[in-house]
Amino acid sequence: MELLERFFTYLSVEKGLSKNTLGSYAADLKRYTLFLKEREKEITSALRSDIVDFNEGLRNAGYSITSICRYLSSIKALYKYLLIENILDNDPSGNLHMPKKWDRLPKALSLSEVMALLQTNFSGKTILRDSAMLELLYSSGLRVSELVKIKLGDIHFDAGFVRILGKGAKERVVPVNMRALKKVKKYMGEERPETLGKRQSPYLFVTKRAKPMSRQRFWQTLKAIGRQAGMEISPHTIRHCFATHLLEGGADLRSVQKMLGHSDISTTQIYTKVTTDRIKKVFKAYHPRA
Repeated sequence: MELLERFFTYLSVEKGLSKNTLGSYAADLKRYTLFLKEREKEITSALRSDIVDFNEGLRNAGYSITSICRYLSSIKALYKYLLIENILDNDPSGNLHMPKKWDRLPKALSLSEVMALLQTNFSGKTILRDSAMLELLYSSGLRVSELVKIKLGDIHFDAGFVRILGKGAKERVVPVNMRALKKVKKYMGEERPETLGKRQSPYLFVTKRAKPMSRQRFWQTLKAIGRQAGMEISPHTIRHCFATHLLEGGADLRSVQKMLGHSDISTTQIYTKVTTDRIKKVFKAYHPRA
Protein backbone atom coordinates (compact mmCIF):
# COMPACT_ATOMS: atom_id res chain seq x y z
CA MET A 1 0.00 0.00 0.00
CA GLU A 2 2.95 2.29 0.65
CA LEU A 3 3.93 1.91 -2.99
CA LEU A 4 0.46 3.00 -4.16
CA GLU A 5 0.47 5.97 -1.79
CA ARG A 6 3.75 7.15 -3.33
CA PHE A 7 2.24 6.66 -6.79
CA PHE A 8 -0.81 8.77 -5.91
CA THR A 9 1.45 11.50 -4.49
CA TYR A 10 3.36 11.47 -7.77
CA LEU A 11 0.13 11.83 -9.75
CA SER A 12 -1.05 14.67 -7.55
CA VAL A 13 2.20 16.65 -7.35
CA GLU A 14 3.92 15.91 -10.65
CA LYS A 15 0.89 15.42 -12.91
CA GLY A 16 -1.49 17.81 -11.15
CA LEU A 17 -4.42 15.38 -11.22
CA SER A 18 -7.60 16.30 -9.37
CA LYS A 19 -9.01 14.45 -6.34
CA ASN A 20 -11.76 12.97 -8.49
CA THR A 21 -9.26 11.56 -10.99
CA LEU A 22 -7.05 10.24 -8.19
CA GLY A 23 -10.12 8.57 -6.70
CA SER A 24 -10.74 6.79 -10.02
CA TYR A 25 -7.13 5.56 -10.10
CA ALA A 26 -7.42 4.36 -6.51
CA ALA A 27 -10.63 2.41 -7.19
CA ASP A 28 -9.20 0.79 -10.33
CA LEU A 29 -5.93 -0.24 -8.69
CA LYS A 30 -7.67 -1.51 -5.56
CA ARG A 31 -9.58 -4.00 -7.70
CA TYR A 32 -6.39 -4.93 -9.55
CA THR A 33 -4.40 -5.53 -6.32
CA LEU A 34 -7.22 -7.67 -4.90
CA PHE A 35 -7.13 -9.73 -8.09
CA LEU A 36 -3.37 -10.22 -7.72
CA LYS A 37 -3.78 -11.09 -4.03
CA GLU A 38 -6.08 -13.95 -4.99
CA ARG A 39 -3.19 -15.23 -7.10
CA GLU A 40 -0.76 -14.68 -4.22
CA LYS A 41 1.08 -12.01 -6.18
CA GLU A 42 2.15 -8.43 -5.65
CA ILE A 43 2.10 -5.49 -8.08
CA THR A 44 5.85 -5.86 -8.59
CA SER A 45 5.64 -9.60 -9.36
CA ALA A 46 2.70 -9.51 -11.80
CA LEU A 47 3.19 -10.79 -15.32
CA ARG A 48 1.68 -9.73 -18.62
CA SER A 49 -0.59 -12.80 -18.46
CA ASP A 50 -1.98 -11.61 -15.10
CA ILE A 51 -3.02 -8.27 -16.57
CA VAL A 52 -4.56 -10.01 -19.61
CA ASP A 53 -6.53 -12.33 -17.30
CA PHE A 54 -7.63 -9.33 -15.19
CA ASN A 55 -8.97 -7.54 -18.27
CA GLU A 56 -10.67 -10.71 -19.48
CA GLY A 57 -12.34 -11.03 -16.10
CA LEU A 58 -13.71 -7.50 -16.44
CA ARG A 59 -15.04 -8.33 -19.89
CA ASN A 60 -16.73 -11.51 -18.63
CA ALA A 61 -18.26 -9.51 -15.76
CA GLY A 62 -20.00 -7.30 -18.33
CA TYR A 63 -17.81 -4.20 -18.08
CA SER A 64 -17.93 -1.89 -21.09
CA ILE A 65 -14.97 -1.37 -23.40
CA THR A 66 -14.62 2.17 -22.04
CA SER A 67 -14.40 0.90 -18.45
CA ILE A 68 -11.86 -1.79 -19.36
CA CYS A 69 -9.74 0.84 -21.13
CA ARG A 70 -9.86 2.98 -18.00
CA TYR A 71 -8.65 0.10 -15.81
CA LEU A 72 -5.84 -0.71 -18.24
CA SER A 73 -4.86 2.96 -18.42
CA SER A 74 -4.55 3.07 -14.61
CA ILE A 75 -2.43 -0.09 -14.59
CA LYS A 76 -0.18 1.23 -17.36
CA ALA A 77 0.32 4.52 -15.51
CA LEU A 78 1.32 2.61 -12.36
CA TYR A 79 3.92 0.49 -14.12
CA LYS A 80 5.29 3.48 -15.99
CA TYR A 81 5.85 5.12 -12.60
CA LEU A 82 7.60 1.99 -11.27
CA LEU A 83 9.98 2.11 -14.24
CA ILE A 84 10.71 5.81 -13.67
CA GLU A 85 11.51 5.11 -10.01
CA ASN A 86 13.68 2.10 -10.97
CA ILE A 87 11.50 -0.18 -8.86
CA LEU A 88 11.02 -2.44 -11.89
CA ASP A 89 13.24 -3.15 -14.89
CA ASN A 90 10.41 -4.44 -17.04
CA ASP A 91 6.87 -3.22 -17.67
CA PRO A 92 4.41 -6.14 -17.86
CA SER A 93 1.78 -3.84 -19.36
CA GLY A 94 4.12 -2.30 -21.94
CA ASN A 95 3.05 -4.28 -25.00
CA LEU A 96 -0.64 -4.41 -24.17
CA HIS A 97 -2.94 -2.45 -26.46
CA MET A 98 -6.19 -0.81 -25.44
CA PRO A 99 -9.34 -2.67 -26.50
CA LYS A 100 -11.09 -1.09 -29.46
CA LYS A 101 -13.23 1.72 -28.10
CA TRP A 102 -16.50 3.22 -29.23
CA ASP A 103 -18.29 0.00 -30.14
CA ARG A 104 -21.31 2.21 -29.65
CA LEU A 105 -21.42 5.70 -31.05
CA PRO A 106 -21.88 8.50 -28.51
CA LYS A 107 -25.47 9.63 -28.27
CA ALA A 108 -26.13 13.12 -29.59
CA LEU A 109 -29.46 14.93 -29.72
CA SER A 110 -30.58 16.64 -32.89
CA LEU A 111 -30.37 20.43 -33.07
CA SER A 112 -34.15 20.75 -32.69
CA GLU A 113 -34.07 18.52 -29.58
CA VAL A 114 -31.33 20.64 -27.99
CA MET A 115 -33.28 23.82 -28.73
CA ALA A 116 -36.37 22.29 -27.11
CA LEU A 117 -34.26 21.29 -24.10
CA LEU A 118 -32.82 24.78 -23.70
CA GLN A 119 -36.31 26.26 -23.86
CA THR A 120 -37.64 23.97 -21.12
CA ASN A 121 -39.51 25.78 -18.36
CA PHE A 122 -37.25 25.27 -15.35
CA SER A 123 -38.69 24.88 -11.87
CA GLY A 124 -37.36 25.21 -8.33
CA LYS A 125 -35.33 27.77 -6.40
CA THR A 126 -32.23 27.55 -8.62
CA ILE A 127 -33.83 28.25 -11.99
CA LEU A 128 -31.27 30.82 -13.10
CA ARG A 129 -28.27 28.76 -12.02
CA ASP A 130 -29.49 25.54 -13.67
CA SER A 131 -30.48 27.32 -16.87
CA ALA A 132 -27.11 29.12 -17.07
CA MET A 133 -25.17 25.89 -16.45
CA LEU A 134 -27.05 24.00 -19.15
CA GLU A 135 -26.64 26.83 -21.67
CA LEU A 136 -22.92 27.14 -20.89
CA LEU A 137 -22.45 23.37 -21.13
CA TYR A 138 -23.85 23.31 -24.67
CA SER A 139 -22.26 26.63 -25.66
CA SER A 140 -18.71 25.51 -24.85
CA GLY A 141 -18.75 21.69 -24.73
CA LEU A 142 -17.29 21.50 -21.23
CA ARG A 143 -16.80 18.40 -19.14
CA VAL A 144 -19.07 18.46 -16.11
CA SER A 145 -15.99 18.46 -13.83
CA GLU A 146 -14.81 21.62 -15.62
CA LEU A 147 -18.20 23.31 -15.49
CA VAL A 148 -18.65 23.03 -11.73
CA LYS A 149 -15.12 24.31 -11.00
CA ILE A 150 -15.35 27.56 -13.02
CA LYS A 151 -14.35 30.55 -10.91
CA LEU A 152 -15.62 34.11 -11.22
CA GLY A 153 -12.35 35.28 -12.75
CA ASP A 154 -12.41 32.56 -15.40
CA ILE A 155 -15.31 33.95 -17.40
CA HIS A 156 -14.66 37.03 -19.58
CA PHE A 157 -17.87 38.67 -20.72
CA ASP A 158 -16.40 41.35 -22.99
CA ALA A 159 -14.08 38.99 -24.85
CA GLY A 160 -16.66 36.16 -24.93
CA PHE A 161 -14.63 33.26 -23.57
CA VAL A 162 -14.11 31.12 -20.48
CA ARG A 163 -10.77 29.89 -19.18
CA ILE A 164 -10.86 26.20 -18.31
CA LEU A 165 -8.48 24.07 -16.27
CA GLY A 166 -8.99 20.63 -17.79
CA LYS A 167 -7.54 17.15 -17.36
CA GLY A 168 -3.94 17.01 -16.24
CA ALA A 169 -4.15 20.67 -15.14
CA LYS A 170 -4.06 21.72 -18.80
CA GLU A 171 -5.46 25.17 -19.40
CA ARG A 172 -7.49 26.14 -22.46
CA VAL A 173 -9.68 29.02 -23.58
CA VAL A 174 -13.15 28.21 -24.97
CA PRO A 175 -15.56 30.62 -26.71
CA VAL A 176 -18.96 31.28 -25.11
CA ASN A 177 -21.96 32.53 -27.09
CA MET A 178 -23.84 35.67 -26.11
CA ARG A 179 -26.99 33.78 -25.07
CA ALA A 180 -25.03 31.77 -22.50
CA LEU A 181 -23.17 34.85 -21.26
CA LYS A 182 -26.46 36.69 -20.82
CA LYS A 183 -27.87 33.87 -18.68
CA VAL A 184 -24.69 33.66 -16.59
CA LYS A 185 -24.73 37.42 -15.99
CA LYS A 186 -28.40 37.31 -14.95
CA TYR A 187 -27.66 34.46 -12.52
CA MET A 188 -24.67 36.37 -11.08
CA GLY A 189 -26.68 39.52 -10.59
CA GLU A 190 -29.83 37.99 -9.07
CA GLU A 191 -29.78 34.42 -7.81
CA ARG A 192 -26.13 33.92 -6.83
CA PRO A 193 -26.02 36.76 -4.22
CA GLU A 194 -29.28 35.48 -2.77
CA THR A 195 -27.88 31.94 -2.51
CA LEU A 196 -24.66 33.06 -0.80
CA GLY A 197 -26.17 35.63 1.54
CA LYS A 198 -23.24 37.11 3.48
CA ARG A 199 -20.87 34.32 2.48
CA GLN A 200 -18.20 34.60 -0.19
CA SER A 201 -17.04 32.05 -2.77
CA PRO A 202 -14.59 32.23 -5.68
CA TYR A 203 -16.69 29.72 -7.62
CA LEU A 204 -19.29 30.77 -10.18
CA PHE A 205 -21.94 28.09 -9.60
CA VAL A 206 -22.49 27.70 -5.88
CA THR A 207 -24.70 26.05 -3.28
CA LYS A 208 -26.07 27.58 -0.07
CA ARG A 209 -22.93 26.37 1.71
CA ALA A 210 -20.84 28.60 -0.58
CA LYS A 211 -19.32 25.46 -2.09
CA PRO A 212 -19.09 24.70 -5.80
CA MET A 213 -21.92 22.52 -7.08
CA SER A 214 -20.87 18.86 -7.18
CA ARG A 215 -20.75 16.84 -10.38
CA GLN A 216 -23.26 14.38 -8.97
CA ARG A 217 -25.72 17.12 -8.02
CA PHE A 218 -25.58 18.71 -11.45
CA TRP A 219 -25.99 15.28 -13.07
CA GLN A 220 -29.18 14.79 -11.04
CA THR A 221 -30.39 18.28 -11.95
CA LEU A 222 -29.78 17.68 -15.65
CA LYS A 223 -31.60 14.33 -15.52
CA ALA A 224 -34.61 16.10 -14.00
CA ILE A 225 -34.51 18.81 -16.70
CA GLY A 226 -34.34 16.08 -19.35
CA ARG A 227 -37.38 14.33 -17.90
CA GLN A 228 -39.31 17.61 -18.09
CA ALA A 229 -38.43 17.76 -21.79
CA GLY A 230 -39.14 14.05 -22.31
CA MET A 231 -35.48 13.14 -22.92
CA GLU A 232 -32.87 10.88 -21.32
CA ILE A 233 -29.72 12.99 -21.07
CA SER A 234 -26.48 13.36 -19.13
CA PRO A 235 -23.80 16.08 -19.04
CA HIS A 236 -21.74 14.06 -21.51
CA THR A 237 -24.71 13.92 -23.89
CA ILE A 238 -24.60 17.70 -24.13
CA ARG A 239 -20.84 17.63 -24.73
CA HIS A 240 -21.44 15.14 -27.58
CA CYS A 241 -24.06 17.49 -29.02
CA PHE A 242 -21.62 20.41 -28.92
CA ALA A 243 -18.99 18.51 -30.93
CA THR A 244 -21.40 16.83 -33.34
CA HIS A 245 -23.29 20.02 -34.18
CA LEU A 246 -20.05 21.95 -34.75
CA LEU A 247 -18.81 19.33 -37.22
CA GLU A 248 -22.19 19.16 -38.94
CA GLY A 249 -22.00 22.93 -39.33
CA GLY A 250 -18.62 22.70 -41.07
CA ALA A 251 -16.12 23.23 -38.21
CA ASP A 252 -12.67 21.72 -38.74
CA LEU A 253 -11.55 18.82 -36.57
CA ARG A 254 -8.53 20.59 -35.06
CA SER A 255 -10.63 23.48 -33.77
CA VAL A 256 -13.13 21.08 -32.20
CA GLN A 257 -10.25 19.15 -30.62
CA LYS A 258 -8.90 22.33 -29.03
CA MET A 259 -12.30 23.37 -27.70
CA LEU A 260 -13.01 19.93 -26.22
CA GLY A 261 -9.55 19.74 -24.65
CA HIS A 262 -8.66 16.38 -26.23
CA SER A 263 -4.93 15.68 -26.12
CA ASP A 264 -5.25 13.17 -28.99
CA ILE A 265 -7.16 14.05 -32.15
CA SER A 266 -8.18 10.40 -32.59
CA THR A 267 -10.55 10.92 -29.64
CA THR A 268 -12.20 13.79 -31.51
CA GLN A 269 -12.40 11.83 -34.77
CA ILE A 270 -15.19 9.63 -33.41
CA TYR A 271 -17.56 12.57 -33.93
CA THR A 272 -16.88 12.50 -37.68
CA LYS A 273 -18.30 8.98 -37.67
CA VAL A 274 -21.34 10.21 -35.75
CA THR A 275 -22.02 12.90 -38.34
CA THR A 276 -21.40 10.48 -41.24
CA ASP A 277 -23.94 8.03 -39.80
CA ARG A 278 -26.48 10.83 -39.40
CA ILE A 279 -25.96 11.88 -43.02
CA LYS A 280 -26.57 8.28 -44.13
CA LYS A 281 -29.85 8.18 -42.19
CA VAL A 282 -31.01 11.41 -43.83
CA PHE A 283 -30.04 10.05 -47.25
CA LYS A 284 -31.94 6.80 -46.74
CA ALA A 285 -34.99 8.63 -45.40
CA TYR A 286 -35.30 11.27 -48.10
CA HIS A 287 -33.51 10.24 -51.30
CA PRO A 288 -36.01 8.75 -53.81
CA ARG A 289 -33.52 6.04 -54.91
CA ALA A 290 -32.10 5.21 -51.46
